[in-house]
Amino acid sequence: MTNFSFRELECFLAVAEELSFTRAAERLHLAQPPLSRHIRQLEEKLGIELFQRSRRKVSITAAGKAFREEAQEILARIRRAGDAAKRAAAGETEHLHIGFVSAVLSKELVELFCQFRNAYPNTRLNLHDRLPSEQIQELTNGDLDIGFIGIAPEKLPRNVIATRWMMERLMAFLPPQHKLSGKKSIRLADLADESFVAISSEAAPAFSSHLRKICKEEGFQAHIVQEARRAQAVAAMSVTGSGVAILPASLHRLTGNGIPLRTSGNRKAEIEYVVAAKSSANESVEQFLDLVR
Repeated sequence: MTNFSFRELECFLAVAEELSFTRAAERLHLAQPPLSRHIRQLEEKLGIELFQRSRRKVSITAAGKAFREEAQEILARIRRAGDAAKRAAAGETEHLHIGFVSAVLSKELVELFCQFRNAYPNTRLNLHDRLPSEQIQELTNGDLDIGFIGIAPEKLPRNVIATRWMMERLMAFLPPQHKLSGKKSIRLADLADESFVAISSEAAPAFSSHLRKICKEEGFQAHIVQEARRAQAVAAMSVTGSGVAILPASLHRLTGNGIPLRTSGNRKAEIEYVVAAKSSANESVEQFLDLVR
């Protein structure tokens, strides 16, 4: 078994990132001779050359690149272990892994996280930016405890339940100089003849299905010319002229051009968000869901 030290890994990664022994030594607040010695000892232990050195430059070898990927994860895990130990010593013993969609990160969601943290300081929140489809998969296999998945899908996995959370307005995002730009609100039916850009059904199946449904209720089928996995990309595509997009109002902060949508009967076009969790939830999950309900 090869035994190498934390310091050797740290020195290796510094040189691998800086591609300079001088800059790596400065970054680590270490003299260059001991840095070079740590790298040499590591190469001897591994029996491979990690760097190619010359007077003018340092380059990483193919073996060094392969080692770098694993070394980065090793150091990250060691640091996380240290942090976990410190939290445990301070009384923090539980943790929750929560998924959310960064595109619709709202003030209400941030306040909910803060509210839980204040109520249960011994439980750590681990937040993960995931697409709705990814969240459902990770809830099923146990990698997530809770998921802010957006719209509830028509069918959830048998061991996953959904809890209603909040409503959000839908907006139309228009290309520059569009004929409807500047209006205070737009009827969804007014977009019947437009070309749409949209979030792919693979990434957000429930939202995609909802979009098709509300368009059908207004008497047309959306002509989708381009799709993206992230709502941010869809909003950006609309601004650059690729087509009209229908997205949650929270995306308005990204582009500034969202216009509220109305449906038949002059009703607001809205979507209902849910929070998903395993049906066999532990105490920490139930405590969090109690704040949602």
